[in-house]
Formats: sequence, C-alpha cells, structure tokens
Amino acid sequence: MSDGSGKVAVSAVTSTELGYLSGVTSAIQSQITAKMANPMTTAGDLLYGGASGTPTRLANGSSGQVLQSQGGTSPPVWVTPGSTGEPAWTSRTAAANNTWQSVAYGNGMFVAVANSGSGNRVMTSPDAINWTTRVSAADIQWVGVTYGNGLFVAVSQTGTNRVMTSPDGITWTQRSTGGLDFQWQSVCYGAGKFVAVSLSGTNQVMTSPDGITWTGQTAAAVRGWRSVIHVPALGLFVAVAMSGTGNRVMTSPDAVTWTLRASANDAFGWTGVAYGNGILVAVTQDGTTQQAMTSPDGITWTLRTTPYTSMFFSAVVYGQGLFMAISTNGTIGGAMASVDGVSWTAKSSPNSTVSITGMGYANGVFIALGSNLVLTRGTIIL
Repeated sequence: MSDGSGKVAVSAVTSTELGYLSGVTSAIQSQITAKMANPMTTAGDLLYGGASGTPTRLANGSSGQVLQSQGGTSPPVWVTPGSTGEPAWTSRTAAANNTWQSVAYGNGMFVAVANSGSGNRVMTSPDAINWTTRVSAADIQWVGVTYGNGLFVAVSQTGTNRVMTSPDGITWTQRSTGGLDFQWQSVCYGAGKFVAVSLSGTNQVMTSPDGITWTGQTAAAVRGWRSVIHVPALGLFVAVAMSGTGNRVMTSPDAVTWTLRASANDAFGWTGVAYGNGILVAVTQDGTTQQAMTSPDGITWTLRTTPYTSMFFSAVVYGQGLFMAISTNGTIGGAMASVDGVSWTAKSSPNSTVSITGMGYANGVFIALGSNLVLTRGTIIL
C-alpha cells in the first residue's frame, strides 16, 4: 500500500489485529520450537530417527563397543565384540552350486566369483541376501575379485588370460595377461592401480592401471604369495606368502619395487592379511596356539596367541570394529574375532558341515563363502 507520493504508507494496527498476529506467531513458534528441540544431553551422544523420524538421543557406548543395526525400524544398539549380543550368521541361498571363493563390493553391488561351475562362475547381489548368477568370461578357476576405479577385476589360478573385468558385475570381458598365466590368488586396488600376486611364476606380481593392460613385476623373492592388500594409511602394498624359504612378507610403496620382510614365523603358511584400527593382521594355516601376527607398519611382525589349536585359517577381514578370521573347514575349525588383533576370542564356525573357502566384508556385512554356500553377518548399510 502506498500514499499519494508513491511511498509505502504504514497504517495504524489495532490491538485486535495484533492479537491475531500474536496468536499465529505463537503457533508457528511452538511448531518451530518442537522441531528444533535438541534431544542431546551429553557430549558424545548420537542421533537416530525415532518414531516418525523424530530425532532421538542414543547415549554413547562403552570403550571398544560397536554400533549394531537391528534391522527394520528398530533402533541401533551398542554391543561388545565377542559378546552374545553380536549378530548371528545367517544362511543365504547361493545362486548356483559352485565353490565360491572371493567377494567384493562396488557400485551398489556385491560380486562373488567361483572356481567351479559351467558358464555361471559369477553371482551378484544388491543386498548380500538375494543372489543372481552371471555368465563368467571363461570357465576357469576364478579365486580373487576386487573393485576399484569403477571396475570389478577378477583373477584366476588356471587357464589362459587369467583376468576378467566388468563395470557392473553382470557383463564380463576376459583380458590378456600377456603370457602371465600363473597361479594368481589375490587382487586389490590402490594408489591408482590393480595389483595381483601369484603362488608361482617368473613374475609373481602383476599390475594394471585400468584392469585391461597388465605388466609383470618382480616379487621380492620366490614365494607362494597368497594375499595382497593396499593400506592407504601406510602408503604401502602388503603381501603375505604361504610357502617358500625365509621371509614371507613383502611390502612396496608402488607395487613395482618390493622389499622382503621377516614374518613373525617364517615356517608358517600365511594365508590372509587385513588392516584396521591402525594395525595389520595376518593369519596362518599352520602353528598351534599362535596363528595370527600383527604389525603397525608392515615391517615388524609379532606372533599373537589364538584360542584354537592347529586350525586352518585361510582369511581375515576387518569390519564393524573387529577383525574376523575364518578356518577353511567348518567341520574341524571355527572362527575367531579380535578388536585389536592382539586378544582373540573363539567363535563358532559359520557353518559346521561345509568347507568355508572365502570371506569378505563390505558395506556393513561379513560374508562367508563355500560350496553352494553364502552366509552373512550384519545388516547392509544403505
């Protein structure tokens, strides 16, 4: 409203009109106040969506505890790794009766590969629960898979051209390895490249910037290299060996130049390595009551006491605030868990009848694999 000069005119407001405005303001303010109410009362509290999505306080847990999802609309709870409050392993239906060896996660998809089967040695799942078979690029023994730079890469220990790649886990293409047809066991991605290690061959390491073109590299020594990971926090690739004379660990900043390191026991066959909570952990298929070793830097390793006697541990992964190691044979072995890699707690085997051949962790879920077997522990993080 303006007066004759074009200026804004301010008219007198009656007390009645002010009363109306006051009432509306009060109602709006009440709603705003309710929405902005802070449920937090103590430093370290967490928020989760309560009834109808209302911000709800969750008191911080105790030292060493991890947050566990209960699924659905139930609130999360704090549990102590190794306690009875941990989630159980749940059996899932594998997409095919193959021997599944390795699993990776990327681009919203879990991908597992197998060393047996006819035209269906890959299976995928968006949730680690419902699995679908996919046509593998070749019917050879696929034993390792990883995801990096928008690409799944799998390696094989048999056949010709022992690499296949896929952008989505569904359509796979076999790749030439330039004659590097060795027993590739493990593949990882880090520092802008894919890196694989082998049990045998003249070049027991191969690298690729894109998963397509591969170059053989010289390992630090001839060993049965079984597992390799990249640790960004250390700026290192770390590999462990399950056979060979002498030092059974090697490290490299670039996967080209490798340095031998003494393991905590160079007579043991080290089969898996993982990093978490500021420490490296490796497990072995040998030994009696010391079947794990730890290192803060990949260079100096220390044996750790474990709860079993002479188990065949084949894999170790880190997730949900703890290391989980699995024995290759559920009928005679089991699992063990540790928060720090030093103190270990015995766990029942995920399966008591079928051999556990592979294990992984991604997106909130531990996955154990075997012959026609998939087991999960945890709830996918969406």
